[in-house]
Amino acid sequence: MDNRSGDIETFLMVATEGSFANAAKALRLTPSAVSRSIARLEQRLGVTLVRRTTRALALTREGIAYRDRMMVLLTDMMELETGLGDERGAPRGVLRVNASPSFGVEWLIPILPDFRARYPAVRIDLTLSDAIVDLVEERADVAIRIGPLRDTRLRAKKLGHSRMVLVASPDYLARRGTPATPDDLAGHDCLRFSFRRSVDSWPFRIGRRVVQRPVEGACFGNSGEVVRQMAVAGCGISRHGYFHVARDLKDGRLVEILADYAAGDGEDIHALYAAEDRTAARVRAFLDFLEGIELPG
Repeated sequence: MDNRSGDIETFLMVATEGSFANAAKALRLTPSAVSRSIARLEQRLGVTLVRRTTRALALTREGIAYRDRMMVLLTDMMELETGLGDERGAPRGVLRVNASPSFGVEWLIPILPDFRARYPAVRIDLTLSDAIVDLVEERADVAIRIGPLRDTRLRAKKLGHSRMVLVASPDYLARRGTPATPDDLAGHDCLRFSFRRSVDSWPFRIGRRVVQRPVEGACFGNSGEVVRQMAVAGCGISRHGYFHVARDLKDGRLVEILADYAAGDGEDIHALYAAEDRTAARVRAFLDFLEGIELPG
């Protein structure tokens, strides 16, 4: 009889215990039965999962990948079985959220204690990254996106809109002077992103026209949060959504510059989710909770 689930359980126990003997004891099997189970699994998969030596047992690269994936799948199965009957009641289970560091550090992490206090049965798995991830591949329930939306397969809940601002630290401006016009940026260090083109430009409204002015600088960052921290440290002038630097401006760590030349552009902020996931109580609760965030414009 095909006992795939039993073979998988045996393999995971071997991976956890580190030996056939310990796994056999935990499963109340003989070591030979455990060995046969692993052999069946390897034959079915067509790969070697466990490297056996006289002194030790180690997982192969394929074994590690299989173990990690199966652990995730089994966890999801357990959460599904325990959570299906409760989805109409209190939210529960793991809520996987993906957000950019700029939004996550400033606005998402600070509200998590309140969310957990309201929904103690929900566990949070938060990933902060500026990379555009696939919700299905990354197994995320909700993703916070800054800027234009590209994935039309997902539903979007708009959280706000934020204008773009130029900022610098008081220390930097004291050392280098405050630019009076966009042309003055030619003599300043402008902080840019390492994942964009090496020659960058920023838009400004001059008269009735919006024009691009090239900017240069010696420092680059791989995320908006890195660039913000470099600006606070006095490395140069940076351009952000206002929501990202609002607290720095309020507390005096940063100063807005060239506001009279602002191009008037901005960034929309959305929470994205799969349509079918909206029915999950934990997802509904989180989306509703995000409405309480008062993002500065």
